[in-house]
Amino acid sequence: MLLRHVPFLKAVFVHSLTAFGGPQAHIGMMLKTFVRKRPYVTEQELMEYTAFCQLLPGASSTQTITLIGYKRGGVVLAVLTLIIWILPASILMGALSFLLHYIDKKALHVDIFKFIPPMAVGFLVYATVMAFNISIKNTVTWIIMGVCAVATYLLFKQPWIFPLLIILGGITTNLSRKRIPQLEQKPRKIKWWNFWLFGIIFITAGLFSEIARKNDWPNRAPINLFENTYRMGSLVFGGGQVLMPMMYEQFSVRPDAVKSKDPEVIRIDKDDMYTGMGIVRALPGPVFSIASFTGGMALQDYGKTQEERAFMQFVGCIIGTVAIFLPSALLVLFFFPIWHNLKKYAAVYRSLEGINAVVVGIMIASTFYLMKDISLLDVRLGSLMNAIVIAGTFTLLQYTRIPPPFIVIGCLLLGYIF
Repeated sequence: MLLRHVPFLKAVFVHSLTAFGGPQAHIGMMLKTFVRKRPYVTEQELMEYTAFCQLLPGASSTQTITLIGYKRGGVVLAVLTLIIWILPASILMGALSFLLHYIDKKALHVDIFKFIPPMAVGFLVYATVMAFNISIKNTVTWIIMGVCAVATYLLFKQPWIFPLLIILGGITTNLSRKRIPQLEQKPRKIKWWNFWLFGIIFITAGLFSEIARKNDWPNRAPINLFENTYRMGSLVFGGGQVLMPMMYEQFSVRPDAVKSKDPEVIRIDKDDMYTGMGIVRALPGPVFSIASFTGGMALQDYGKTQEERAFMQFVGCIIGTVAIFLPSALLVLFFFPIWHNLKKYAAVYRSLEGINAVVVGIMIASTFYLMKDISLLDVRLGSLMNAIVIAGTFTLLQYTRIPPPFIVIGCLLLGYIF
C-alpha cells in the first residue's frame, strides 16, 4: 500500500533538502510543492493545518508536513513523512558536532548563503498572497488581519502571541451565529493512547532525571539530556527562534551558575552554541534540528577512549533528535483527530474564518520582520540584488511552474557569483 505514496515521499525528501528560511518561508514552499505542483492537499487544508499547528507547542512546520502525510495515508505515512523531513537537517547538524573543532569557524560564514534570507522573504510573500486570496473576504477578516499583523510584528519574540491571537480570532468570528446554525452531532470516541504516551514519557523522564541528579548516578548525562530536550520540545511555542535561546540558557548559561553544586551538569561552550545557532539557519529543513547538534556536543567528552567518546557523541545526536521531535509528533497526531471532529460543530466551523485571517496577519508581520534584517534601501549593489531576489522569487513562484529546488539552487549560485 505504501508504494503508491512513493511520489509523495520523494516530494517530501526534495522539500527537506531545499526548504530554507525557517517555518514562515516553509509555508510558501509547501504551497508550491504540495498544493500547486501536485494537489496532495488543498489550499484551505494547508491553511487549516498551519493555523492548528500554531496552537500547539513544538516544531510547527514539522507538524504541518506530518499532517499532510497523515491526511494522505494515516499514521504510518505520517511517521515516514516525519522521518524523511527531519533526517537530512538532523544528519548535517549532528555531523557538525563532530567536525566543529576540526574546521575554521570563520569559514562557516560562507557568502553563498547571503541571498537565502531575501529568497525566504520571497517565498513568504508568495504564501501571504495565496493565503490572502483564500481567507480575506469581508470586513471582519480585514480587521482581524490588520490587528494581528501589527500585534505580531510588535510582539514577534513573545512565544505566547501566536496561540493567543488564533484563539481571539476564532472567538471574534464566532460572535455571530446567524450564518451557520448549530447542527446536532453525535459524540465521537477519542483515542487517548498517544496523549497518554506523551504524558508518561514527560513524567517518567522528569522523575528519572531528577533522581539521577540527586543521587549523582554515574553516566547520568544521557538521561538528563533526554529530559531537558524532551521538556523543551513539549513546552516551546514560537518555533526555532524561541527554542534556540532556551537551549542556550539551559546548556551554556545555567551550567556556569550551578557548576559548584552540580559538577556533572551538561555544559556546551557558548561559542559552540553560537556557531550551531548560526549554521542551522543556513541549512534546509526544520530549525529544531539544532537539537541534533546540542545532543552531540553535550556528550562529546563522555568516555575514556576516543572510540567511546565518539560513540557517546553519536548517541547524543540520536537522543537530541528523538527527544525534540517526539513530543511534536505525539501532540499533533493526538489533537488533530479531535480538531477534525470538532470542526463539524458550527461554533468551531465559524471560528475557522477568524483563525485563517489571523494566520494571514501573522504571515504579513513575519514578512516585514524578516525584511528588517535585509539591506534594501542602501545605494549598494547588495541592496539592489536583495530586492531583485525577493521580487524574482515571488514572480517565479506566482507565474511559472519552476519547482522551488531550482529557485534555491539559483540563489545559492548568485551568492557564489556575487
